[in-house]
Amino acid sequence: MLTKGASRTGGRGKTAGTALLAVVLGATALIGCGSGAADETPRSPEYRLPPRHAGFDYQIGGAYPPARGVRVVSRDRSDSPAPGLYNICYVNAFQAQPQERSDWPADLLLRDGHGRAVVDEDWDEPLLDLRTPAKRGRVAARVNRWIDGCAKKGFDAVEPDNYDSYTRSEGLLTAADAVAFMRLLTGHAHARGLAVGQKNTAELTARREAAGLDFAVTEECGQYDECEVYAKAYDDHVVDIEYTDRGLRKALARWGGRLSVVRRDVGVSTPDAPEYVRRVR
Repeated sequence: MLTKGASRTGGRGKTAGTALLAVVLGATALIGCGSGAADETPRSPEYRLPPRHAGFDYQIGGAYPPARGVRVVSRDRSDSPAPGLYNICYVNAFQAQPQERSDWPADLLLRDGHGRAVVDEDWDEPLLDLRTPAKRGRVAARVNRWIDGCAKKGFDAVEPDNYDSYTRSEGLLTAADAVAFMRLLTGHAHARGLAVGQKNTAELTARREAAGLDFAVTEECGQYDECEVYAKAYDDHVVDIEYTDRGLRKALARWGGRLSVVRRDVGVSTPDAPEYVRRVR
């Protein structure tokens, strides 16, 4: 069900690659690793962080009853939260879903020097134009309405996807654009009682405070040796999705006692699909 906010596999957090690992770790160490507070301690009275090292399921391809032991679940904004669990609301915030492209004003789609929309070819998603404060504000006004919907449904947190879209922008967007836009989303989400997860983009963990981010949602941090970046930055408030058995083994071997890790199929399908995979060991 890729049109519902399909899994951004292929390493959205790997745009800088493991070559940046030492740089990021050094930067995050300078900023600090969090309070070290007890599990589920809120950062403010208004919103809670996801529990550390908890049973996790990634259901952005379609909601279904969570397995026994699951305490945290991420679902698409079009679905409802799972009762009694910590629920993360998936929102494609930096790119336009293919079926929603016509819903966006033409001038809010990023365009190259020839006037052509810049598209994430892996998912056929046009990038949104975040180059000016005015455009960031207009895009945020639309995305924040989706965030309002997440809050109204009773989600605990929001996961704005494609934070790293600037790396696919043909040089038209910058990391500073991404951080400035994210700040518009996090401020709005916090006011609605929602925590906000950094989706991949390991190279921007050092700027998490400027962006207003609270925890991390990572894809394949075990496979690509990036879990330490997120664990240090977010004091182990990290949920990780692996898409290969090798990645799951690597994540569990080093981080299985600290982070929330699940193995899913690439299409994050539902249990009635033949390709469905969900494992935690």
